[in-house]
Amino acid sequence: MTVEITSHEELRELLGVPNARAANKERAQLHERDREWLGASPFCLMATAGADGSCDVSPKGDPAGFALVLDDTTIALPERPGNKRADGYCNILDNPHIGLLFLIPGRTDTLRINGRARLVSDAPWFDDMVVKGHRPVLAVVVEIEQIFYHCAKAFLRSALWRPETWQPEALPSRARLIKEVEAPTESLEDLERHYGPAYASKIYV
Repeated sequence: MTVEITSHEELRELLGVPNARAANKERAQLHERDREWLGASPFCLMATAGADGSCDVSPKGDPAGFALVLDDTTIALPERPGNKRADGYCNILDNPHIGLLFLIPGRTDTLRINGRARLVSDAPWFDDMVVKGHRPVLAVVVEIEQIFYHCAKAFLRSALWRPETWQPEALPSRARLIKEVEAPTESLEDLERHYGPAYASKIYV
């Protein structure tokens, strides 16, 4: 029998309540340590939701410090060339609420930022976001409403940063996955050529 939780009261009865430190750790402004964390982070996950509630989580990555601090309550993330689906960007146009999770490789804690986002197509600080000659054509500006550090338990349970647990060969190559799942009419040879050694040279094109 499946037992579904349908109320906050049921959830709290099952899980209990957070301790005082966990319940009160939220802030609305960047601390100097937050700035240092953002300066060391090369990767984040960006969560958005459309007006209809449909959700998207997109990975964002660049050299460490890619999230530009504009002031104590505002950061900006540069756009980089991708597949042009722009799912998260479309969501922001309909619903500004955003969640960000910033990682530092090897660290098991993370920095979480929640707030409201808007899209900007140019600003003087775009010049500070140039990487390998690529100046972004847009940036996500996030007005911070909530910021806090998240504990290490999920990373410890998953052993994410332990190389001896890594199994990159557990699934077929990227080219084979696309051939089997997304593009059965394209030749495997063409896909392997596209996602081969030259692929990394095109990530800012």
